[in-house]
Amino acid sequence: MAKPSSFLKKEIEKNKQQKKKEKQQRKEERKQQGTSSFEDMIAYVDANGVIVSEPPVLAPHDEIAIEDIEISVPRKEETEEVGEPTGRVDFYDEGRGYGFIKEQNSVNKYFFHKSNAEAGILEGDKVTYRLERGPKGMNAVDVKLVH
Repeated sequence: MAKPSSFLKKEIEKNKQQKKKEKQQRKEERKQQGTSSFEDMIAYVDANGVIVSEPPVLAPHDEIAIEDIEISVPRKEETEEVGEPTGRVDFYDEGRGYGFIKEQNSVNKYFFHKSNAEAGILEGDKVTYRLERGPKGMNAVDVKLVH
């Protein structure tokens, strides 16, 4: 009785050779057809963003001297008011003894305690104050009503 594995080996080898020949034939066909080259596939984008087939013509650039380049931060103009800042009492809880002042011409809010404010301050009053750094940020002190 013949070995079945030897027949199987011959068939596998035969299939490999057949696939190798087919691959070689496909390769030869591609060569004869003259497939497009890499240069034929390249596209360029011109200055206006349009895709074109020829490379763009580079225009000469103006030379810039290193001394003409200025690197700086523009100076901040002094916009702060002379004297004490003003604002409105945005929130005030007389029972707890604290409130917040919203700075005029800004969105900043500052905490104040009633011990640092005049008596009779209510929500919505226009006030002047000084700022001092507290444990949790800037605090308003010497809060006085604007008459």
